[in-house]
Amino acid sequence: MGMHLPLSKLDAICLSHIHGDHLFGLFPLLSTLGMGGRMTPLNIYAPSNFGPVLKFFLSYFGDGLSFEIRFVPLKGKGPEVIFEGKSTEIVAFPLNHGIDTYGFLFREKEPMFNVRKEAVAEYGLTLTEIGTLKRGEDVVRPGSVVLPASELAYKPYEPASYAYVSDTAPFPELGGWLKGVSLLYHEATYTEAYADQAAKRHHSTAIQAARTALEAGAGTLLLGHYSSRIKDPSSIQSEARTVFPASFAAQDGDRWDIGPGKSAFKL
Repeated sequence: MGMHLPLSKLDAICLSHIHGDHLFGLFPLLSTLGMGGRMTPLNIYAPSNFGPVLKFFLSYFGDGLSFEIRFVPLKGKGPEVIFEGKSTEIVAFPLNHGIDTYGFLFREKEPMFNVRKEAVAEYGLTLTEIGTLKRGEDVVRPGSVVLPASELAYKPYEPASYAYVSDTAPFPELGGWLKGVSLLYHEATYTEAYADQAAKRHHSTAIQAARTALEAGAGTLLLGHYSSRIKDPSSIQSEARTVFPASFAAQDGDRWDIGPGKSAFKL
Protein backbone atom coordinates (compact mmCIF):
# COMPACT_ATOMS: atom_id res chain seq x y z
CA MET A 1 0.00 0.00 0.00
CA GLY A 2 1.07 3.58 -0.54
CA MET A 3 1.33 4.15 3.21
CA HIS A 4 3.42 0.99 3.69
CA LEU A 5 0.67 -0.63 5.74
CA PRO A 6 0.42 -4.41 5.34
CA LEU A 7 -2.86 -5.54 3.82
CA SER A 8 -2.84 -8.53 6.17
CA LYS A 9 -3.53 -6.13 9.05
CA LEU A 10 -6.76 -4.88 7.48
CA ASP A 11 -9.71 -6.21 9.48
CA ALA A 12 -12.45 -3.68 8.74
CA ILE A 13 -13.32 -0.73 6.51
CA CYS A 14 -15.45 2.20 7.64
CA LEU A 15 -17.10 3.97 4.70
CA SER A 16 -18.66 7.37 5.40
CA HIS A 17 -20.90 7.63 2.32
CA ILE A 18 -21.22 6.59 -1.32
CA HIS A 19 -19.99 9.72 -3.09
CA GLY A 20 -17.33 8.74 -5.62
CA ASP A 21 -14.37 10.44 -3.97
CA HIS A 22 -14.96 8.30 -0.89
CA LEU A 23 -15.92 5.08 -2.68
CA PHE A 24 -14.14 4.51 -5.98
CA GLY A 25 -10.88 3.32 -4.39
CA LEU A 26 -12.64 0.53 -2.51
CA PHE A 27 -13.18 -1.90 -5.37
CA PRO A 28 -9.55 -1.99 -6.55
CA LEU A 29 -8.61 -2.63 -2.92
CA LEU A 30 -11.05 -5.53 -2.62
CA SER A 31 -9.76 -6.98 -5.88
CA THR A 32 -6.17 -6.64 -4.66
CA LEU A 33 -7.06 -8.48 -1.46
CA GLY A 34 -8.59 -11.26 -3.54
CA MET A 35 -5.57 -11.57 -5.82
CA GLY A 36 -3.36 -11.67 -2.72
CA GLY A 37 -5.14 -14.78 -1.52
CA ARG A 38 -6.86 -13.29 1.52
CA MET A 39 -8.95 -15.88 3.35
CA THR A 40 -10.13 -14.09 6.49
CA PRO A 41 -13.47 -12.23 6.43
CA LEU A 42 -13.53 -8.46 5.98
CA ASN A 43 -16.12 -6.25 7.70
CA ILE A 44 -17.37 -3.15 5.89
CA TYR A 45 -19.32 -0.62 7.94
CA ALA A 46 -21.23 1.73 5.64
CA PRO A 47 -24.62 3.40 5.17
CA SER A 48 -27.38 1.03 4.10
CA ASN A 49 -27.45 2.50 0.57
CA PHE A 50 -24.02 0.95 0.01
CA GLY A 51 -25.73 -2.45 -0.20
CA PRO A 52 -26.78 -2.23 -3.89
CA VAL A 53 -23.34 -0.88 -4.82
CA LEU A 54 -21.60 -3.83 -3.16
CA LYS A 55 -24.05 -6.23 -4.81
CA PHE A 56 -23.17 -4.77 -8.22
CA PHE A 57 -19.44 -5.21 -7.58
CA LEU A 58 -19.82 -8.78 -6.37
CA SER A 59 -22.08 -9.71 -9.31
CA TYR A 60 -19.33 -8.82 -11.79
CA PHE A 61 -16.11 -9.32 -9.85
CA GLY A 62 -16.98 -11.42 -6.81
CA ASP A 63 -15.93 -14.76 -8.31
CA GLY A 64 -12.28 -13.83 -7.86
CA LEU A 65 -12.61 -13.13 -4.15
CA SER A 66 -11.47 -15.85 -1.77
CA PHE A 67 -12.78 -14.16 1.38
CA GLU A 68 -16.15 -13.23 2.84
CA ILE A 69 -17.27 -9.59 2.85
CA ARG A 70 -19.49 -8.89 5.84
CA PHE A 71 -21.48 -5.73 5.16
CA VAL A 72 -22.77 -4.03 8.32
CA PRO A 73 -25.34 -1.34 7.37
CA LEU A 74 -25.41 1.86 9.41
CA LYS A 75 -28.88 3.21 10.17
CA GLY A 76 -28.60 4.95 13.54
CA LYS A 77 -30.01 8.43 14.18
CA GLY A 78 -27.43 9.08 16.88
CA PRO A 79 -24.11 7.67 18.12
CA GLU A 80 -24.07 3.88 18.10
CA VAL A 81 -21.34 1.39 19.02
CA ILE A 82 -20.72 -0.73 15.91
CA PHE A 83 -17.65 -2.63 17.11
CA GLU A 84 -16.46 -3.56 20.57
CA GLY A 85 -13.18 -5.30 21.33
CA LYS A 86 -11.35 -6.00 24.55
CA SER A 87 -9.77 -2.56 24.81
CA THR A 88 -11.29 -0.48 22.00
CA GLU A 89 -14.61 0.35 20.41
CA ILE A 90 -15.91 2.12 17.32
CA VAL A 91 -18.87 4.47 17.42
CA ALA A 92 -20.71 5.56 14.26
CA PHE A 93 -22.79 8.73 14.16
CA PRO A 94 -24.84 10.43 11.41
CA LEU A 95 -23.58 13.55 9.67
CA ASN A 96 -25.30 16.31 7.68
CA HIS A 97 -24.35 15.90 4.04
CA GLY A 98 -27.55 15.62 2.04
CA ILE A 99 -27.28 11.81 1.69
CA ASP A 100 -26.77 9.15 4.34
CA THR A 101 -23.32 9.89 5.76
CA TYR A 102 -21.60 8.75 8.94
CA GLY A 103 -18.60 9.75 10.98
CA PHE A 104 -16.61 7.39 13.16
CA LEU A 105 -15.14 7.66 16.64
CA PHE A 106 -12.38 5.20 17.53
CA ARG A 107 -11.62 5.13 21.23
CA GLU A 108 -9.92 3.14 23.93
CA LYS A 109 -12.16 1.87 26.68
CA GLU A 110 -11.74 3.15 30.20
CA PRO A 111 -9.08 0.96 31.84
CA MET A 112 -9.47 -0.79 35.17
CA PHE A 113 -7.78 1.01 38.05
CA ASN A 114 -4.46 -0.22 39.40
CA VAL A 115 -4.31 -0.76 43.15
CA ARG A 116 -1.23 0.68 44.82
CA LYS A 117 1.01 -2.21 45.89
CA GLU A 118 1.80 -0.75 49.27
CA ALA A 119 -1.91 -0.44 50.03
CA VAL A 120 -2.49 -4.18 49.66
CA ALA A 121 -0.17 -5.00 52.58
CA GLU A 122 -0.94 -1.91 54.66
CA TYR A 123 -4.69 -2.50 54.72
CA GLY A 124 -4.66 -6.28 54.27
CA LEU A 125 -6.89 -6.02 51.23
CA THR A 126 -8.85 -9.11 50.26
CA LEU A 127 -9.28 -10.19 46.65
CA THR A 128 -12.86 -8.92 46.75
CA GLU A 129 -11.72 -5.53 48.03
CA ILE A 130 -9.00 -5.33 45.38
CA GLY A 131 -11.65 -6.01 42.73
CA THR A 132 -13.80 -3.22 44.16
CA LEU A 133 -10.92 -0.75 44.04
CA LYS A 134 -10.02 -1.82 40.49
CA ARG A 135 -13.52 -0.76 39.46
CA GLY A 136 -12.83 2.65 40.97
CA GLU A 137 -15.23 2.09 43.86
CA ASP A 138 -14.56 2.77 47.55
CA VAL A 139 -14.22 -0.20 49.90
CA VAL A 140 -16.63 -0.02 52.83
CA ARG A 141 -15.75 -2.20 55.83
CA PRO A 142 -17.79 -2.98 58.93
CA GLY A 143 -18.16 -0.02 61.23
CA SER A 144 -18.48 2.35 58.25
CA VAL A 145 -14.73 2.29 57.64
CA VAL A 146 -14.15 3.61 54.13
CA LEU A 147 -11.03 2.90 52.08
CA PRO A 148 -11.26 5.48 49.27
CA ALA A 149 -10.37 4.42 45.76
CA SER A 150 -9.06 7.92 45.10
CA GLU A 151 -6.20 7.23 47.53
CA LEU A 152 -5.57 3.51 47.11
CA ALA A 153 -5.97 3.13 43.33
CA TYR A 154 -5.10 5.03 40.20
CA LYS A 155 -5.97 4.99 36.52
CA PRO A 156 -2.99 3.58 34.57
CA TYR A 157 -3.62 5.83 31.57
CA GLU A 158 -6.15 8.20 30.06
CA PRO A 159 -7.93 6.59 27.11
CA ALA A 160 -7.06 8.04 23.70
CA SER A 161 -9.55 8.59 20.89
CA TYR A 162 -9.74 9.62 17.24
CA ALA A 163 -12.74 10.92 15.31
CA TYR A 164 -13.19 10.99 11.54
CA VAL A 165 -15.74 13.58 10.38
CA SER A 166 -16.18 13.83 6.62
CA ASP A 167 -18.30 15.13 4.88
CA THR A 168 -20.73 17.37 6.73
CA ALA A 169 -22.24 20.76 7.27
CA PRO A 170 -22.20 21.82 10.92
CA PHE A 171 -25.07 20.82 13.19
CA PRO A 172 -25.69 21.39 16.92
CA GLU A 173 -25.23 17.86 18.27
CA LEU A 174 -21.85 17.08 16.72
CA GLY A 175 -19.59 18.72 19.31
CA GLY A 176 -21.34 16.91 22.14
CA TRP A 177 -21.01 13.56 20.43
CA LEU A 178 -17.23 14.07 20.21
CA LYS A 179 -16.73 15.39 23.73
CA GLY A 180 -13.12 15.05 24.90
CA VAL A 181 -11.78 13.47 21.69
CA SER A 182 -7.98 13.36 21.53
CA LEU A 183 -7.56 13.91 17.79
CA LEU A 184 -10.36 15.15 15.55
CA TYR A 185 -10.13 14.94 11.77
CA HIS A 186 -12.77 17.26 10.35
CA GLU A 187 -13.36 18.19 6.75
CA ALA A 188 -12.62 21.83 5.94
CA THR A 189 -13.50 21.99 2.28
CA TYR A 190 -13.67 25.79 2.11
CA THR A 191 -12.39 29.00 3.62
CA GLU A 192 -14.88 31.59 4.81
CA ALA A 193 -14.74 33.28 1.39
CA TYR A 194 -16.70 30.29 0.06
CA ALA A 195 -19.09 29.90 3.00
CA ASP A 196 -22.06 30.08 0.62
CA GLN A 197 -20.72 27.12 -1.35
CA ALA A 198 -20.14 25.19 1.87
CA ALA A 199 -23.77 25.65 2.89
CA LYS A 200 -25.04 24.78 -0.59
CA ARG A 201 -23.01 21.57 -0.79
CA HIS A 202 -23.40 20.48 2.85
CA HIS A 203 -19.72 20.97 3.65
CA SER A 204 -17.84 22.90 6.35
CA THR A 205 -15.48 25.83 6.36
CA ALA A 206 -12.28 25.80 8.38
CA ILE A 207 -13.83 28.05 11.02
CA GLN A 208 -16.90 25.84 11.31
CA ALA A 209 -14.66 22.81 11.81
CA ALA A 210 -12.70 24.71 14.45
CA ARG A 211 -15.92 25.61 16.29
CA THR A 212 -16.84 21.94 16.44
CA ALA A 213 -13.40 21.13 17.86
CA LEU A 214 -13.83 23.87 20.44
CA GLU A 215 -17.30 22.64 21.44
CA ALA A 216 -15.98 19.09 21.71
CA GLY A 217 -13.01 20.11 23.84
CA ALA A 218 -10.78 18.24 21.38
CA GLY A 219 -7.06 17.94 21.96
CA THR A 220 -5.98 18.53 18.36
CA LEU A 221 -7.82 19.32 15.12
CA LEU A 222 -6.72 18.01 11.73
CA LEU A 223 -8.22 19.67 8.67
CA GLY A 224 -8.61 18.09 5.26
CA HIS A 225 -10.79 17.42 2.19
CA TYR A 226 -9.87 20.74 0.59
CA SER A 227 -11.71 22.12 -2.40
CA SER A 228 -9.71 22.47 -5.61
CA ARG A 229 -10.28 26.20 -5.16
CA ILE A 230 -7.97 26.13 -2.14
CA LYS A 231 -4.51 26.41 -3.63
CA ASP A 232 -2.68 26.80 -0.31
CA PRO A 233 -3.95 24.75 2.67
CA SER A 234 -2.14 27.11 5.02
CA SER A 235 -5.07 29.50 4.54
CA ILE A 236 -7.37 26.79 5.94
CA GLN A 237 -5.05 26.32 8.90
CA SER A 238 -4.75 30.04 9.59
CA GLU A 239 -8.51 30.58 9.63
CA ALA A 240 -9.12 27.60 11.92
CA ARG A 241 -6.48 28.78 14.38
CA THR A 242 -8.39 32.01 14.97
CA VAL A 243 -10.96 29.84 16.75
CA PHE A 244 -9.02 26.72 17.77
CA PRO A 245 -5.24 27.24 18.03
CA ALA A 246 -4.33 23.53 17.93
CA SER A 247 -5.43 23.23 14.29
CA PHE A 248 -3.30 21.70 11.55
CA ALA A 249 -3.80 21.39 7.80
CA ALA A 250 -3.32 17.70 7.02
CA GLN A 251 -1.42 16.43 4.00
CA ASP A 252 -1.42 12.98 2.41
CA GLY A 253 1.13 10.81 4.17
CA ASP A 254 1.05 12.63 7.50
CA ARG A 255 1.39 10.38 10.53
CA TRP A 256 0.20 11.32 14.01
CA ASP A 257 0.73 9.68 17.38
CA ILE A 258 -2.42 9.75 19.54
CA GLY A 259 -2.47 9.52 23.30
CA PRO A 260 -2.32 9.08 26.11
CA GLY A 261 -5.41 11.08 26.91
CA LYS A 262 -5.80 14.13 24.69
CA SER A 263 -2.20 14.39 23.57
CA ALA A 264 -1.36 14.05 19.87
CA PHE A 265 1.71 14.97 17.89
CA LYS A 266 2.92 14.66 14.32
CA LEU A 267 5.57 12.04 13.64
